[in-house]
Amino acid sequence: MVNITEVLSNYDGVARAKHLAAAGVSDFQLQSALSRGAVSRVARGVYAVPGADAGLVSIRSLPAEPACVTAAQFRGLWVLESPSQPHISVTHSRSYPGFVCHRSAAPPTLLDTVVQSLRCLPDLDGLVIAEAAVVLKGLSLPELRQRLAGRNDMRQRRIVARIVPQSQSIIECMARYWLRRAGFHVESQVNIPGMGHVDLMVDGRLGIETDGAGFHMDRASFEEDRRRWNVTTRRGIPTLVVSYPLLLNRPEEFIAMVRDALSQLSAAA
Repeated sequence: MVNITEVLSNYDGVARAKHLAAAGVSDFQLQSALSRGAVSRVARGVYAVPGADAGLVSIRSLPAEPACVTAAQFRGLWVLESPSQPHISVTHSRSYPGFVCHRSAAPPTLLDTVVQSLRCLPDLDGLVIAEAAVVLKGLSLPELRQRLAGRNDMRQRRIVARIVPQSQSIIECMARYWLRRAGFHVESQVNIPGMGHVDLMVDGRLGIETDGAGFHMDRASFEEDRRRWNVTTRRGIPTLVVSYPLLLNRPEEFIAMVRDALSQLSAAA
């Protein structure tokens, strides 16, 4: 006998009756779960566990499915900022106030989510989602390129060409994007003896490390970042440490800082 709570967890806590039935949940199990409060009916034919995400409840109650950047968030991909309106996938041409609608014949797969994001969002927003899908979820780059082989996907193909499968974080992806856009030669995850890998190397002379203080979950990781920075200093590799807010809100300041650092290195040579 299937466990209704486990089935619902496969749908992030919110599922339609037809999906529960397809998974083997009987009417008796559903009614029993409702009576003991393990599940609640949140809309006609839609059921959820207590504490289920309110946004997902509202989407599946339309009925619709998360799409594009909203689906990327639910999948745990890197996302620059939450959208002002949820993006949803619908099987028809009807629109819903307060939602950005994407027409799709079925609930979006990971590949669908990435393609929707690349076509819908600005370049950097689409890039971080696509790169996260490759890095975190193992999305195949050849499969993604094949999906974007159409005449109208030239911009999307240029973005995909910037994906680095070895990328370690959203901050690294953002920094690399701004540096390459400014015309710098950028290498990712360059090995430094005794240190490991520096996140980015600019023009073969300047290291870029991303500040992980806001992303690390423990003090040991934070201290390891500082050790790495000290190794690059002792080896004579000047290194800038950059943060997420800087790259998100003041990228021109970041590029100016890199130009200034490289200028100082040239003057000292």
